[in-house]
Amino acid sequence: MLGGANRPLEGAIRWADVEMQQPRLAELGRLKLGGPGVVLVGTIRRDGSPRLSPVEPLFWQGDLWLSMGWESRKAGDLTRDPRILVHSIVTRRDGSEGEYKVCGRAVPETDPTVQARYSREVEEKQGWKPEVGRFHLFLVDVEDITFTRWDDPTNDQFVTRWPAHVEFVRRGTSATSQGPPEPISDLLD
Repeated sequence: MLGGANRPLEGAIRWADVEMQQPRLAELGRLKLGGPGVVLVGTIRRDGSPRLSPVEPLFWQGDLWLSMGWESRKAGDLTRDPRILVHSIVTRRDGSEGEYKVCGRAVPETDPTVQARYSREVEEKQGWKPEVGRFHLFLVDVEDITFTRWDDPTNDQFVTRWPAHVEFVRRGTSATSQGPPEPISDLLD
């Protein structure tokens, strides 16, 4: 495992764990987070207000990795407070493509050897090369995954959460509201 020296052990969930325990949810995550080549990352500013920033994700060595510009504000946020939200981009008003969200902790990786390997992987897969020692690298320890999608014609809302192992649908009762959650089995194994 890379980043082992910096990684908290208790309660840490690697992306590889998601793939092993919930392969369909993990596959959807790779599509929604990795497919477009950019995600939105929520961090917490020094004053406690939220910051939302675009970041290029990379699934590598069993983890979800995020690299950020050297001394960028978002990297500073994570250095001070590691709580993070990684959110798929949304491009359609109707919500049918869904929103994939990963809440967790950003674990900094400062080892130049790991950064060099990561840089080579980015160059191979994304066509540009981060300069070792001149970018911030974080892996994401997963605490919660939520996938939400809407059925536009019915206004039904479908929600999946893991590791809480919760799936439900809220049936649309009007154009702006849904009824109570009804259990369903959709994505989770």
